Amino acid sequence: MKKGLLVVVFLLGAKMAFAQAYSNFDKNQEIKFNIGMFLATTSVEFGYEYFLGDDTSVGAILHFDGDGEDYNGSFGFGPNFRAYFGDLPRSGAFAEAFGLYLKGEKKYNDMGSRIVGEYSGVALGLGGGYKWVTRSERFTLELNGGFGRNINPKEFQDDFIFRAGLSVGFRF
Repeated sequence: MKKGLLVVVFLLGAKMAFAQAYSNFDKNQEIKFNIGMFLATTSVEFGYEYFLGDDTSVGAILHFDGDGEDYNGSFGFGPNFRAYFGDLPRSGAFAEAFGLYLKGEKKYNDMGSRIVGEYSGVALGLGGGYKWVTRSERFTLELNGGFGRNINPKEFQDDFIFRAGLSVGFRF
């Protein structure tokens, strides 16, 4: 009887010794919708994030806008890499590096005539923000912003871009 009790205590102790400090994260993917941008500019932006660990992730955004003259054009796609600095894993303050391919158009004057110039370009930038997660780790709310530099701007195009958002997300 004592040997059986000793084996059970040993097995429970071993299980507790190998237990993680946080719960086992089985929801490594997140999709999100930038509701702040939609309400402010009627642009539609979707995001995807895959968690590599408790404090890093890779992701991408996809941006559509019916008005090609908006600040980030009519279409955009780009990857990002994030590092989280919160007390809880996969949430809290974060910093990110991002790239963005964008297309759009700009109206400008050239010798008295109004010309529509179409452009496509690539930008690289840095950003940051904060992410809140529900207790179930199923739903998220994120506030973010960032600035980037166009690598190959046209003469009528801005040299800098900016990103901002208030996103709601779902983890699975």
